[in-house]
Amino acid sequence: MIALGSDCLVFRMKSGESVPLSAGMVSVELLGDTATLFDSEFVSHAADAVFYYFKHDLGRQSVTVGEFTLALEKVLRGFKLAEENEKRVGLADLGRLAVESGEGCELFFFPRLRDELRAQLRESRRVLQFRGLRRCVKRLAGAQRWSPRCQSLNDRIVDYLRNCLSAEAVKTQCMLVVE
Repeated sequence: MIALGSDCLVFRMKSGESVPLSAGMVSVELLGDTATLFDSEFVSHAADAVFYYFKHDLGRQSVTVGEFTLALEKVLRGFKLAEENEKRVGLADLGRLAVESGEGCELFFFPRLRDELRAQLRESRRVLQFRGLRRCVKRLAGAQRWSPRCQSLNDRIVDYLRNCLSAEAVKTQCMLVVE
């Protein structure tokens, strides 16, 4: 019997045949809509990672084509879901909006905030995430430390976002996260 190369895995086919292949010899062909989602180089790197997983992480010497295919499909689906989730989450920096509005300029801040919310809604975001609330409030209030005035402004900003969302998002369902 010939020894298997250190960089090879034995692929067991449905026909019962076993073929030793290295990571570079594995070729993957995507069909249908999936072929347009990923470029060939990306799929090749994903296949190399799955090969490495079976060979080194699991210490396997052989694998069925079905096992390899399912593992590769799971990896590719994970990347697609991550991309879809990234598109669904809108992220806005309240601190940046406060800086753009000027220190102590609530008069300019609230219309900018509403514009930002509308822009996120136009992008059909499922989650609207506004970060940097504490920094934003301290900037607008001109405060170094948190005070009752800061807490009041904090509550007004959150209430304003809720009211704007309920007024703007009549047809869409989305979640508002303010941190």
